[in-house]
Amino acid sequence: MLSSHGVGTLVEKLGIVFTDMEVERVGATMPVGGNTQVVGLLHGGATAALAETLGSFAAALHAAGRARPVGVDLNITHHRGATDGSVRGLCTPLHLGRSSTSHLIEVFDEAGRRIATARITNQLLTPR
Repeated sequence: MLSSHGVGTLVEKLGIVFTDMEVERVGATMPVGGNTQVVGLLHGGATAALAETLGSFAAALHAAGRARPVGVDLNITHHRGATDGSVRGLCTPLHLGRSSTSHLIEVFDEAGRRIATARITNQLLTPR
């Protein structure tokens, strides 16, 4: 999938770099710099985009080319801010079904403190 579609322009703009790419674990880092809001904190939308990216890629790995994942629900709780360095996101499955997946995404700062917790549900659309 990556060789034919790439990672997407938003992933590139946010500076997301994948570190793990397995069905049971998808991980990535993202720099805080360049992804901040006006007061210098990591933008919550950037954190949400990181979470959705991880969950969508994890669903695509589970679907293994037989279906296309489409996000239908994303919720995220922001626990603390980050002002420098990078954050690390880790995505693990909660449910891997035939027609949907749900994943937990945890985002940490460089000191290992939890920045955010998210959950995503993807519908798996089969080709017609």
